[in-house]
Amino acid sequence: MIVNSLMNNKGAIVGTQFKQVIAIVGGTGDLGGGLARRFARAGFRVLIGSRNQAAADESSADLKALAATYDWGDIDIEGMDNPSAARLGDIVFVTVPFSAQSATLKSIAAEVQGKIVIDVTVPLVPPRAARVQLPAGGSAGQIAQHLLGDGVHVVSALQNVAAAHLNSDDAVECDVLVTGDNKDARQVVVDLLAAIDLQGFHAGPIDNAAAAEALTSVLINLNKQYKTHAGIKITGIR
Repeated sequence: MIVNSLMNNKGAIVGTQFKQVIAIVGGTGDLGGGLARRFARAGFRVLIGSRNQAAADESSADLKALAATYDWGDIDIEGMDNPSAARLGDIVFVTVPFSAQSATLKSIAAEVQGKIVIDVTVPLVPPRAARVQLPAGGSAGQIAQHLLGDGVHVVSALQNVAAAHLNSDDAVECDVLVTGDNKDARQVVVDLLAAIDLQGFHAGPIDNAAAAEALTSVLINLNKQYKTHAGIKITGIR
C-alpha cells in the first residue's frame, strides 16, 4: 500500500492512498533504466523522460520487448520528453549525471511543484570519479532542493546501489540511505523502495546527502579493487 506523495496547499503530504505514476527524468541511462524496469515489473505506470524523444521511445520499446521475452506480463511504460514526464508523474526521479543536474532541474522545476522529487545524482567529476569531490553547494541533494524551492520535497537516495543490480532480476542486497528535510516524504520513498524489493533507511535531513554521495567514490574504489559491484548494509536495526 503506497502513500500519496502530493502536498496540500500548506505544503503537507496528504494521506490518500494510491499507486503512483513514476516519472524517471533522464531515464534512458543504466540507472534510470534499471529503476524503470523494477517499477514497471512491480505494476507501476512508468514514464521514461529524456531530452531526446527518440531515445525515450527506444528505451520504452526495449523494456516492453524484455517484458515479452521473460513473460513479465503487461507493463505500463511510455517514453516522453523530460518536462512532460515530470508533469505527468506523481513521483519524479532524477537520474542524470552531475554535469547535467542543474539544467535538467531548471527544465522541470515548474512541473514538479507540490511533488516529491527523488534526486539520485552523485557529484562525480571525471576523470577522478573515485575521489570524493563534493560541490560548493554541499551536495547534489542540497543543490536540487535549492534549485527547486520550498514547494518541492527533495529526497536524496540510491547513490550507493549499482545500476547492474537494478538491471538484474536478482534480489538487491544493498541498503539505501534516504535523506530529506521532510520525514513524511522520506517515508514515501522508503515505501516505494520496498515495492521494488529495496530496503531504505531514514538517514536525516538533506544536508546528510553529502555522506551518501561521498560514499559512491569509496565504492568505486572498492569495485575496481575487488572486481565487484559493492554496496552498503546497515546493521543493528531490526
